[in-house]
Amino acid sequence: MDLQQLTYVVEVASASSFTRAAERCFVTQSALSHRIAALERELGQRLFVRSSRSVRTTEAGEAFLVHAKMAVMAASDAREAAAAAVGRVVGTLRLGVIPTASAVSVPRVISRFRDEHPDARVELSVGNSDALADAVQRGDLDVALLGLREHAAPRGVAARELGRERLVVAVPPTHRLSDRARVRVADLAEEVFADFPDGTSGRAQGDAAFEVAGISRDVAFEAGSSELLLGLVAEGLAVALLSPAVIAASHADVIALELSDGPVRVQYVAWDDRAPRSVATAFLRVLQSLTGPDGDETGPEESSGPASSER
Repeated sequence: MDLQQLTYVVEVASASSFTRAAERCFVTQSALSHRIAALERELGQRLFVRSSRSVRTTEAGEAFLVHAKMAVMAASDAREAAAAAVGRVVGTLRLGVIPTASAVSVPRVISRFRDEHPDARVELSVGNSDALADAVQRGDLDVALLGLREHAAPRGVAARELGRERLVVAVPPTHRLSDRARVRVADLAEEVFADFPDGTSGRAQGDAAFEVAGISRDVAFEAGSSELLLGLVAEGLAVALLSPAVIAASHADVIALELSDGPVRVQYVAWDDRAPRSVATAFLRVLQSLTGPDGDETGPEESSGPASSER
């Protein structure tokens, strides 16, 4: 048994596929399958049940996987610690990003990070803020860029505010309010909305604003992508509450109207400060140099402790 075999087991379990695991490990599927089969013979146990459509772990595989993950992570930590001792940052940064991140240019931050730490790699995951914050807390992600409604900071993780903005309402050019520079929530009482799925932090921002105004709203369309939401708006099917930066970056044929009493979205960078990996610490320093303590794109970070508030 060797570390490479343990790595293969972890990747197959994660991908539920020998083909995808081989791609991730940059080896042929036959080579990966051969090494896992040899390990299974050594253990006298099957670790995976293979079919033409899927791969799943056996009971023995589940038990083995727990310790395999710890061994692979320990080896990675040892490699990073050795590199850190001579001033190098190595390993893969697991970065989670909401699709509507706008407080900082994600490509620009990653570019600067790679310029300063060329031996490091970045694995990007896109999701909603609640899921990403949970992944940071579990240790599945190192850092996440989040967007939450005002007064709802990330829970159980360290966090720093990057910026805040008041959402605007996107309407089609032919909309009855399209010639208005500014509207109020009450003006939208009879509108049909397109919004993020119920229960997500993106949806909570609009729901809270209408609840405060004492107005119910008709959310007839749900989508996890701002581009899809804006596409529905452009077709005249709905209106949507979104970040002004997101609308400005889109090619959708919509008009953004200021919403004077609309919800405020706060963007954060979140990380687990109990034992941050060197790649996470290095990335946070780069982000700090570009955003500053108050979220402006330029300069130094003060760590907050784990924030605790309603999500």
